[in-house]
Amino acid sequence: AGAMAATALSRVPDVEIDGDGVFKYVLVRVRAAGGPGKDVVRGHGWAEYHADIYEQTAQDLAQQGLECECLGGGRLSHRPDERRIHVYGYSVGFGRADHSVTTEKLKAKYPDYEITWADEGY
Repeated sequence: AGAMAATALSRVPDVEIDGDGVFKYVLVRVRAAGGPGKDVVRGHGWAEYHADIYEQTAQDLAQQGLECECLGGGRLSHRPDERRIHVYGYSVGFGRADHSVTTEKLKAKYPDYEITWADEGY
């Protein structure tokens, strides 16, 4: 089961965010039962609350036999025309995500972008 779980974990994209706009995001630690974990970023404009994104993510992962916990949230300002993403803010329910971790994940997915973050702002 360990190898299958590790494979399932490796198939989970590190970053899934909407293509344009300002929206909430959550930083989620995903792990196979009893196995190693990794952090992933999920950000979507359809979500009214950070919990909406987390619950959808948790459901998707559970179907793959993976568990997760929310490490915090914030907001993303994604400007693809300017190749810029700004990470800021916090989640009332989950607290502030570690934006530096989120920024590293985003840089790996968008290497040609300017990606910045700040702890202030909502």
